Amino acid sequence: MVISEQTFRLVALEDAEGLWELHDGRLVEKPVMGAEHNDTIVRLGLALGPQLDWRTHRLRINMSHVRRSERNYYIPDLCVIPSDRFHDQLGQPGHLELYEAPLPLVVEAWSRSTGTYDVEGKLLGYQARGDREIWRLHPFERTLTTWRREPDGAYAVEVYRGGVVPVMSLPDVTVDLDRLFDFS
Repeated sequence: MVISEQTFRLVALEDAEGLWELHDGRLVEKPVMGAEHNDTIVRLGLALGPQLDWRTHRLRINMSHVRRSERNYYIPDLCVIPSDRFHDQLGQPGHLELYEAPLPLVVEAWSRSTGTYDVEGKLLGYQARGDREIWRLHPFERTLTTWRREPDGAYAVEVYRGGVVPVMSLPDVTVDLDRLFDFS
């Protein structure tokens, strides 16, 4: 059943336990994820956090909505938000934390339950939004695929299988994939 944007916002706010997204006007709850998926995202957050200056950027793991259109709202597994946009959210009780303008970094980690949709839906949605850098981590293949926005609006795609990877949209920020994917 297709619902309105206003109905979606009410559901997302009223059901504090659910992680609700809107996919082409349809209400979808993000499923529970497995250990590798969750650990990869938490480790990425722990790797990025100390490198970010909280005066300029905020980090969110599985909690903030990004809006592509009135029919598409997503919750990235991880995203980095400019602090000025975060500050715009303050002082609005009962307001859904929501980002409409492109973000520096959005990340999805592959999972069996959402892998196909993440690639065919959400990643294309992030590109349509104009997000500067989009990452898809695959904890089982131990790969990182990046889509980085070029000046002409196209995205350059690169696949990494290890080593230290720069976050191009965040100067002086890097991620060590070998450490990130070490589940021992």
